[in-house]
Amino acid sequence: MFKNGAFMDNKVEEIKRKIEKSATTFITGGFRPQYVLQESWIGAVNAYLPDEEIPKDEQGRLMLPLAQFYLPVLPFVPPKLKNIHIITVFVSQELPKIFEPMGKNWVIREYTQEKEIVFKELKNPDSCLKPCILKASLVTDDTPLWDGGGLDEACEDEILELEKSGIIDDYYDIAEHYFETKIGGYPSFAQPGIGTTDGFGEGFEFVFQISSDEKANFNVVDSGSLMFAKNSQTNQWSVYYDFY
Repeated sequence: MFKNGAFMDNKVEEIKRKIEKSATTFITGGFRPQYVLQESWIGAVNAYLPDEEIPKDEQGRLMLPLAQFYLPVLPFVPPKLKNIHIITVFVSQELPKIFEPMGKNWVIREYTQEKEIVFKELKNPDSCLKPCILKASLVTDDTPLWDGGGLDEACEDEILELEKSGIIDDYYDIAEHYFETKIGGYPSFAQPGIGTTDGFGEGFEFVFQISSDEKANFNVVDSGSLMFAKNSQTNQWSVYYDFY
């Protein structure tokens, strides 16, 4: 609970301005899809170049078409995705190893324009995923999880001082974190986190996550999230996940 009047208000708002980030969060289902390229999905991918198919993993099996995001209509898109129109994500039946390089067991495809993209109803007959359309919403107050979620040391010290002085009882009095599938914001670590930048690899920064989703029958081991970071110098992607 907040205490100490005007001083509390000013100090808390100052800290919140430092740590809050915008994000596009997604709600699964709830409205009828139109089956066009300008939609976002979990459990399905329908945007491909004419010569593209569902990629295969290192065992030669079709990967799972996991997600598709149509970026131009989203309320928030991070700068690292500037000029990207569509992102599609595929993973193998068994999740890739943490930080495994992209290609053998997971693939992200990025499309900078739409004129050559075609709608294909390709499916993996062995997929357990249920295709669900995603509804986007804007949040402007996503904050890091306390333990390794992206707070720097100086900010942690400020928050601890607020607790010691009785202005707040707990960090989560002033923090709001969104655990669902999202683009932007902060990663939703289930265990002590690796931050948002170099923990994913030197030069990498968190960009989006795909979270376990009951409606889509998608589960990252035990209610975890697949978290993806991008290197702005090399344009490579990195994947990390944990779970409860």
